[in-house]
Amino acid sequence: MARVVVLAGGTGGAKLAHGFDLALAAGRAGPGDAGGDDLTVIVNTGDDLELHGLHVSPDIDMVVYLLAGILDRERGWGLAGETWSAAAMLERYGAPTWFRLGDGDLATQVRRTERLHAGATLTAVTGELAAALGVRARILPMCDDPVRTRIRIDAGWLDFQEWFVRRRHADDAREVRLEGIARARPTREVMAAIGGAGLVVVGPSNPFVSIGPILAVPGLADALYAAPAPVVAVSPIVAGRAIKGPADRMLAATGIEVSAAGVAQYYAERYPRLLDGFVVDRSDAALAARIEALGPRVLVADTLMTGDGERARLASEIVAWGVSLARLA
Repeated sequence: MARVVVLAGGTGGAKLAHGFDLALAAGRAGPGDAGGDDLTVIVNTGDDLELHGLHVSPDIDMVVYLLAGILDRERGWGLAGETWSAAAMLERYGAPTWFRLGDGDLATQVRRTERLHAGATLTAVTGELAAALGVRARILPMCDDPVRTRIRIDAGWLDFQEWFVRRRHADDAREVRLEGIARARPTREVMAAIGGAGLVVVGPSNPFVSIGPILAVPGLADALYAAPAPVVAVSPIVAGRAIKGPADRMLAATGIEVSAAGVAQYYAERYPRLLDGFVVDRSDAALAARIEALGPRVLVADTLMTGDGERARLASEIVAWGVSLARLA
């Protein structure tokens, strides 16, 4: 299989990255092949936050835990078999606990913050944590610079996690702002991964708050345009609804059709002719002609990743189709 780079944020991107990891592992010659160059996942860090004096990277941790086989799949975040003694004590002390960190998860944040304070980059720390947990793939933050996603609701501006977790994204998002994005730059590791990819896949993640921050890092979209590899995206909208999260409501709030075609339109308007391919669920097959009129070729597939087998199958199907696409002129 080709070297694959996945742009990921949130649950959908993490699941697809896991599918590629499973598919690549199945195709390797033997168990001794670490395969770290086969798959790179570039992860959104706009969701990062400072909590209890610690640097928390929720999207990175979701990808790392899932690929390490230790994610709590029922909740979709945190560690399986987690305990909550530290959270209980923090609550007794009056500390905010709306963003819950279990005991094992807390250890991840302590170690990350310790290494960052010692002068290590977020890229280096992420690599160390992933390696310690046995992750084969290379996990890269979108940049080492601090970028924070903020959401404007009717009552004013909120930090992303305040809106998404504390208020359960119940308020309509009127505007998205990326603080620090003008000073951010993609790392050399990100640029090298894109330049050396055989296929770049934009995961089925929220285009506004999961993929948007990645593509907004100055120079990163230009690298994708210049890359020799085809760039394909997977729709996060299936049959007119987001599988999880507020992507459908955010599309509606901006006046974009809530459909796979609407997502393709969103990317086509903001990044003209960036996508060579677009993957839609079989339930949206009737939208293929409209999407292809925007530029990208369309693959119709079963995109609901309900289990490991479905994830690996979808990833294999995307690779087999995607690497055959010629870059758009």
